[in-house]
Amino acid sequence: MSETKDYTPRLKEKYVSEIRAKLKEELQLANEMQIPKLEKVVLNMGVGDAVNDRKSIENAANEMQAIAGQKPVVTTAKKSIAGFKVREEMALGVKVTLRKDRMYEFLDRLITIAMPRIRDFRGLNPKSFDGRGNFAMGLKEHIVFPEIDYDKVEGQRGMDIIVCTTTDNDEHARALLKEFNFPFRK
Repeated sequence: MSETKDYTPRLKEKYVSEIRAKLKEELQLANEMQIPKLEKVVLNMGVGDAVNDRKSIENAANEMQAIAGQKPVVTTAKKSIAGFKVREEMALGVKVTLRKDRMYEFLDRLITIAMPRIRDFRGLNPKSFDGRGNFAMGLKEHIVFPEIDYDKVEGQRGMDIIVCTTTDNDEHARALLKEFNFPFRK
């Protein structure tokens, strides 16, 4: 048997070889452990149609699995709300948490392929940080990902993407994401 070289995602390689040193110098950090890094990416898709049509949750789960490359978890209602026709424990959405190599692969596809396909895209809001170094963004259509076949989609769904970092400082997290070529507005 011939040995195969372990695969390293492009963004992870870039982080290790270029971004770490640049951030340490730019942010004037004394310790290597203070350099911000990506911790996880959480994808969430709320499916309001699930109240009337149970099959929409299955479709959303299949589409999320195609986008993330990992099986999503179905999220359920915590309590009943009669006005929305929601019962306790009713399936209302899907979510997936990406870490390590899958996280870097997803971000690479998001930045280089999906974001340029967003209609009327003017850049990401630089104020979408939560005060703890995490960045949140929303997509109005999940069809911007190339994994989704536009002809087979029954309805367009929105999607939340949360990028969690190891730093508590929003400025450090913004500098990290800028190095990963996140297109922030001026």
